[in-house]
Amino acid sequence: MAPSIGVAEFYAGKTIFITGATGFMGKVLIEKLLRCCPDLNKIYLLMRPKRGQSTKERLDDFMHCRVFDNLQETSPKSFDKLHVIKGDILQDELGMSNQDWDMLQRETQIMYHCAACVRFDMFIRDAVNMNTVGTMRALKLAEGMKKLEVLVHVSTSYCRCELPVLEEKVYPSVHRPQNIIQCVKWMDDDLLNYLQPKLIEPQPNTYAYTKSLTEDLVSQHEGKYPIVIARPSIVTAAYKEPLPGWVDNLNGPTGLLVGAGKGVIRTMHCNEDYLADVVPVDMAVNACILLSYITALEKPKEVRVCNITQSGYNPITWGQALDMGRVHVQEFPFSVCLWYPGGSPKSSRLQHLLAVFFMHLLPAYFVDFLLFLTGQKTFMIKIQKRVNYGLEVLQYYTTKEWFFQNDYYRSLQNQISKADDETFYTNIEVVHWSSYIRNYIKGAREYCCKEDPATLPQARRLHKQLYYLDKAVQLTIYALIAYFIYYYIILYFC
Repeated sequence: MAPSIGVAEFYAGKTIFITGATGFMGKVLIEKLLRCCPDLNKIYLLMRPKRGQSTKERLDDFMHCRVFDNLQETSPKSFDKLHVIKGDILQDELGMSNQDWDMLQRETQIMYHCAACVRFDMFIRDAVNMNTVGTMRALKLAEGMKKLEVLVHVSTSYCRCELPVLEEKVYPSVHRPQNIIQCVKWMDDDLLNYLQPKLIEPQPNTYAYTKSLTEDLVSQHEGKYPIVIARPSIVTAAYKEPLPGWVDNLNGPTGLLVGAGKGVIRTMHCNEDYLADVVPVDMAVNACILLSYITALEKPKEVRVCNITQSGYNPITWGQALDMGRVHVQEFPFSVCLWYPGGSPKSSRLQHLLAVFFMHLLPAYFVDFLLFLTGQKTFMIKIQKRVNYGLEVLQYYTTKEWFFQNDYYRSLQNQISKADDETFYTNIEVVHWSSYIRNYIKGAREYCCKEDPATLPQARRLHKQLYYLDKAVQLTIYALIAYFIYYYIILYFC
């Protein structure tokens, strides 16, 4: 049964504090709250100060992001509700002034802690300071908030990668968070480098490890105020809001999509039959808004956990996603390409490594050799080394399969009114994957690579030229191979 008060009505008059406001999810969260909860009081945004920029200038830059285009046209005055708090989660007291700290503790009713570093390969000291110590400072602030109704902590469904099934509950971390925080304070880099593999085991990287530590830390505040942990899986481009296909970074699948579309990535270690558990950013944000609403109204004593995941509902495999991408990149090709998009994923690591050598490294050395001969600056080897390193980091997630229980997430649409469900939609079963990936490629081209739609005719001509060039090179290679085989046979038998 839906609560007697609607979502927008609940948010009316509320003061909200958000960390990680300038991140991918943070921007969509702010846009959605301003547009669909127009009567909220104000939103405080924690932002790092930038040299030479005032608070007003920083906010002006933020508001000119494409994600706010619709809001700028329909309700420009809604931005008056945004207020920047200068601070940094890497500093004590979040780097805030005493006045801002006291003001937030007096006024805040809803807090979203979204700030985190999503780099998988971060050094353990930096990952702990950013993800775990930063959260500890945010919790200290929350503990003194006199009007706090709910704290939403954004985590990840990959916080315990060693578990084949992740339930919607908090798992105690392998190590006590406070002990690890102390370790990274006094240990030098050499000692931490030596211990890091053993410390994070069985997690694949410091991102997953520190997310697990941080959830444990958050759970230690159980009973002090209502808390809900939101665990999205792989967050991808917007399904329909604020703009279909909107994405602002090259992390995860977006980087693969752009790299493959530009002909830079031609192989990856991936099991095509495994499910890709991805969630559009607007659905992940809608879930967070509903979780804060329901948790604040119900005031549970225990920490609630919600896995914002597909979990086999409306499934799509990596292979299906790649096949759809190959089709739609022909409609929205990139203006700057190294080569015609091609290649394929490899379930065998040996096949992948051979393909990396012949399809990534050898062409890179050849291009750089030509640049060197013509007196130009070489760059291809450096790019390919970065690409191959990124593929190494990501392949852990493309060669394994998990199951995330998501009963609570799937129940959200049944706990609100039909009107609210249309506004704060979370049902991933309505996504038509081919149309979604089409918009994803179009969005990555326009919003990430900053390519104007007016350049599409020229890009399509280049795409066609690269296609014929690619075929010509393939025919030449096959002809050379056939010639050498024939020549060898003639010599051997004659």
